[in-house]
Amino acid sequence: MLDVKMVVAALDRTGKSKGGLAEAMGVRPGAVSEILSGIRLIKASEIAPIVEYLELNMVPIMGRVGAGASIEPDFEQVPPDGLGEIELPFPLSEETIAFEVSGDSMLPKYENGDVIVVYREQRHPLSSYYGEEAVVRLKSGERYLKTIERGSSASQVNLKSFNAKPINGVKLEWIGEICLTLPRGQINRMRGKTAARARKAKGK
Repeated sequence: MLDVKMVVAALDRTGKSKGGLAEAMGVRPGAVSEILSGIRLIKASEIAPIVEYLELNMVPIMGRVGAGASIEPDFEQVPPDGLGEIELPFPLSEETIAFEVSGDSMLPKYENGDVIVVYREQRHPLSSYYGEEAVVRLKSGERYLKTIERGSSASQVNLKSFNAKPINGVKLEWIGEICLTLPRGQINRMRGKTAARARKAKGK
């Protein structure tokens, strides 16, 4: 769903102009101001050029998440801006980030190389995530993709896998609620399409 708040935030984030957006949309310059002020609605045919121009379908991959492997962010070799971006076929809120799955303890649902898109900020209290799969960061620093279960106290949880021993009695620093899962094969196809478009644009 594309709304005005997403457009305003993206203009600010990218530093791109309303005039440039109007040109990408193929409309007169004043039309963008009308959309932002609520006078005019975004037409269905305008969604794709808005998303492409403002990069609203780009999600940063901020590192790897352990599904069997233990990922310690302090020692993980990831640039400050992450491992790159993944281009989605639709817009997503800027409140999301992504992680690449490392390990096989969550097979068959999550495979090594899949990408998990999560909300950047924890949106609900710990107890509301009991029984759910999520990306978590422990107080001790490790990052995992696990199912969160109630622990022996209100501040502790047990982390369950589909085919590995549970991690019991740990405290969480952060919970990344899963928004979207992208299988490795789908990611490779999307990257291939992106590369093909870039080659085509370069050849013009």
